[in-house]
Amino acid sequence: AVLPEYAVDFILAWKAGADPAEAERGLAVANMTGGNRLLIGIGWPLVFFLFFYRTRIRELIVDRERSLELTFLAVATAYVIFIPLRSHITVIDTIVLVSLFLMYMFFTSRVETEEVELVGPAKAIGALQNAPRRLIVVILLIYSAVAIFASAEPFADSLVHIGERFGISEFFLIQWLAPLASESPEVLVACLLAWRGRAAAGMGVLISSKVNQWTLLIGTLPIAFLVSAGEFGWTLGLPLDSRQRDEIFLTAAQSAFAIAVFANLRMSRVEAAGLFALFATQLFITNEHARVLYGLAYTALCIALLAWNWRALPRTVRDAVTIMRGRELPAAEEPSREEQAEAARPAP
Repeated sequence: AVLPEYAVDFILAWKAGADPAEAERGLAVANMTGGNRLLIGIGWPLVFFLFFYRTRIRELIVDRERSLELTFLAVATAYVIFIPLRSHITVIDTIVLVSLFLMYMFFTSRVETEEVELVGPAKAIGALQNAPRRLIVVILLIYSAVAIFASAEPFADSLVHIGERFGISEFFLIQWLAPLASESPEVLVACLLAWRGRAAAGMGVLISSKVNQWTLLIGTLPIAFLVSAGEFGWTLGLPLDSRQRDEIFLTAAQSAFAIAVFANLRMSRVEAAGLFALFATQLFITNEHARVLYGLAYTALCIALLAWNWRALPRTVRDAVTIMRGRELPAAEEPSREEQAEAARPAP
């Protein structure tokens, strides 16, 4: 689901390493920041409002196991938000962020998975014996990967040519139009789950995807750049100009706000609307001061939400630590009757 985003970004980072002029355009960072912001600014609210439309319930509550993703997302965000203080995304960043992703994968593999009801092609494949089922899944994965990588470079190049032909900023096209296509598989999966009554699982897909892109994707971009450039050094990597540093800061600030939204493992209508409104209003603003102001606004809202939900923070962190220790989560405290009634009460 996330491979289209990786393929496009790897192609852009590779081109930047091979040609200094390409590096100055900063398209790899544009695609990475656009994809991450779109995932939270559109994907998360979309899943919530599909859930709200189907149920009229005011809050979407995710499973307590999501404490693990949110904890790793918080650690990665705390690290990435300081990258704009430097002029490169370096190999050191690769080591830190890829290590975070590997740790996340290790602990996730220890979480007990739920059985799901298969439908459509998945049901037909799932009914097969082990050997043919696994063979078909491998063939589908290989075919999908080949199709994605074969189309990534022509897709990225065509967007650049469109920008040149019609006088549209190529940075804008790569930042927003390319991720709109590359992020669609995972957003569609999440929306289908929400439509079928499994909104918590759908939101979990997008939270996991955010962790994936916010660690492994950023961490591997310097490697693609340096291999293409034929260089190596601990302090070398993908160069950042002032605009790219602002974009990374804004993306990290949005991530911090999104983490604060789910600090209590639930999202309300106001929070979902806030995520979308802040994303939509900054979409067409190219002024560098506006990007910094939006980043500061996200940061202020993050602090305010964490202060509001401070009682839930110790429990969320405690659940994450319990999962990392390989232990079963203790039974949750039952909410009061008033809390249950307020959460389930249909909206007018």
